[in-house]
Amino acid sequence: MQNEKLQVNLAPGMDKVEMLIREVKEANELPVKEPVKIAIQGTIGAPLEFLKRRMDQPDQINQKRSHILVDRENITVNLVYNENDEYNRGTVTGSLQIHPKFKEFGINTGKVWAPTELGMFFKMNRAFFTTKEENMKLVNELMNFTATVNNSLQKSANEKGDRTDYFNQVVNSNLPKSFNLLIPIFKGSKPETIEVETFAQIDGRDVAFMLISPGAQAVMEELRDAVIDKELKEIREICHDIAIIEQ
Repeated sequence: MQNEKLQVNLAPGMDKVEMLIREVKEANELPVKEPVKIAIQGTIGAPLEFLKRRMDQPDQINQKRSHILVDRENITVNLVYNENDEYNRGTVTGSLQIHPKFKEFGINTGKVWAPTELGMFFKMNRAFFTTKEENMKLVNELMNFTATVNNSLQKSANEKGDRTDYFNQVVNSNLPKSFNLLIPIFKGSKPETIEVETFAQIDGRDVAFMLISPGAQAVMEELRDAVIDKELKEIREICHDIAIIEQ
């Protein structure tokens, strides 16, 4: 370190000051880092909310350099901004998710339930049935499940070479063919009344059940499109020049 003169000006009333001088071998500078890329995931309204709060910042949102990808099958709306800037490109993805409790019922998923297992599950989820009485009736019937499986097999052949090979299987049980649930299908949506059917699956003498609901499938399709269309309509109202692309 070379000797250099250092002048210190004291504040009025001060007659001395203590100074600490350190010598460093290298310049004490912060390293240059790349910008932090934004990758946000949230509810279906996340892209709209982000645009509402950032539209007044031209350095961040340039509509001509942004686009939205809509995937109705997976129920997602994905905003990409600064699309041509590798360092500052960001994404905001909004998705509509199936309600966890609806998933647990395994409706339309091929999930197989043993009668007593299904009975216990219904008992612990009484709140999602339209009436307490219907729930208790189902639980009792499942916990005391009885069924008769009738099989018939017909085979025949004639001199012309025609053959008949016919198998018929019928399950007679004390369980009703359908029941009603009052349950939200998507997160954040209101409960829907849906009819659920019990479909028997037979393995020898054992009978298990799958839960199916054409009505729930129809409601899912309607809600999905209605929610996505609502979000896109509001985005178009505030972002006239942003490209919206259906996948």
